[in-house]
Amino acid sequence: MIVITALRSLAFLLVFYGGSLLFVLTAIIAHWIAPRAVLSVAAAWSRFHRRCVRWLLGQRVRVEGDLPQGAYLYILKHESMFETIDLLCLFDRPAIAAKRELLDIPLWGGLARDYGLLPVERSAGASALRALRAAARQANAAGRPICLFPEGTRVPHGEAPPLRAGFAGLYAILGLPVVPIAVDSGRLSPRGRFLKRSGIITYKVGETVPPGLPRKEAEARVHAAINALNA
Repeated sequence: MIVITALRSLAFLLVFYGGSLLFVLTAIIAHWIAPRAVLSVAAAWSRFHRRCVRWLLGQRVRVEGDLPQGAYLYILKHESMFETIDLLCLFDRPAIAAKRELLDIPLWGGLARDYGLLPVERSAGASALRALRAAARQANAAGRPICLFPEGTRVPHGEAPPLRAGFAGLYAILGLPVVPIAVDSGRLSPRGRFLKRSGIITYKVGETVPPGLPRKEAEARVHAAINALNA
């Protein structure tokens, strides 16, 4: 079994990352010719990733609960690289909140701006909050779902660190209902591990949190919901 898992993991490494180079080159060309086409390239890359996960790693994807589509703020558990890419299979052109410094990376930052990543400043001043509010409202007006990983980084399966301030900021700024989503991808594809096991990755959709709640109550409800698969 370990040998099969190792061979599958190696095949995924070679095929997915090798194929990703072609998508990156395509996105670079699109960046200079038609920047909006970067969204289509990113969506195609996500579908390619989903197929690699299914047919090379033997990982299936299951969604528990009804996943509403529309003007929502989607808050997700973050355990592995899987969900960061797979978001584009769950939603149509999601606008994903990410650390502001990622947009300053040469070349990649330009592609991220074309895609419409939402910059989040860890120590946000008034100007940073205004920029985030404007970008989020623009994405919302364009019909793009807004997504955030509130833990800020990947955590091992079963751990439940407190939410970072970015969630409270977006929750207050946007005034949108929140859909919390638990993910257990870390069971099969742990952070920093070469071996990735076959099995089922589950998204568990929690109860929608209405806008306007006190910060502590909203954070408590979201925190519980995104960690629903920890057991």
